[in-house]
Amino acid sequence: MPNLPENTAPTPRTLPTYDALLAHASTAPTVLGLVLKGSHAHDGTATQHSDHDVYAIVSDEREAALEGFADCRTADLDLVVVTVEGFRRLDGLERYGIARGRVLLDRLDGEIASIVAAKGHLEAGEASRAATGWLDAYANSHYRSVKNARDGHLLAAHLDAADSSGFLLEFLFALYRRPRPYNKYLTWELERFPLPRWDAAGLLATIGRIAADSDTDLQRRLFGQVEAVAREAGHGPVLDDWGEDLRLMRPRP
Repeated sequence: MPNLPENTAPTPRTLPTYDALLAHASTAPTVLGLVLKGSHAHDGTATQHSDHDVYAIVSDEREAALEGFADCRTADLDLVVVTVEGFRRLDGLERYGIARGRVLLDRLDGEIASIVAAKGHLEAGEASRAATGWLDAYANSHYRSVKNARDGHLLAAHLDAADSSGFLLEFLFALYRRPRPYNKYLTWELERFPLPRWDAAGLLATIGRIAADSDTDLQRRLFGQVEAVAREAGHGPVLDDWGEDLRLMRPRP
């Protein structure tokens, strides 16, 4: 510990803030774009505990333009600094957040906004492949849940039911070529952008009940709805592979 002059205390480091980032970016032409995601980009979901999740898009040559802000994660600001191509390649768990992001700055004549918009729409082939995989995962967990309930393995049945709900949501959003929202924003998303042919309130209530008590009759009724939609969309072969097990999975007469 260095010797300090008498009555002198160390000066605390000033942490970067969201407002300071906006002010800096407004005068730094090498900051090509800013995209806000998370609670502050979903109207009505931010709380006193919500930070500002921001992507700062910079040029390949001048990432140092945000020196002092890079890798910043405070109670007010969670910042990711990325190049344009890096931002374009972001996928997976980041995709939904970007798709519903709010473009704060776009110095590329709309290119940043175009990337954000594209994240909200899966390509047809990508969506079909994803839907096939998620439908099979949903059917598998649904089958295991009703089978375990039948055999008296109640904890296993409950856990499999919870898994099946997640896989089902992945399937439904992929079916309609959209990234699945984070659980926190599921209600927000479906109330504002419902899935075709699905009543948002009914679907949310059903999934909530299944997650709470793994009701097997309710699971079977939901599976019946999903099977009809899946077959209409051309995914019948995925379900046909389950053969006689479909009798256990379908609604009872």
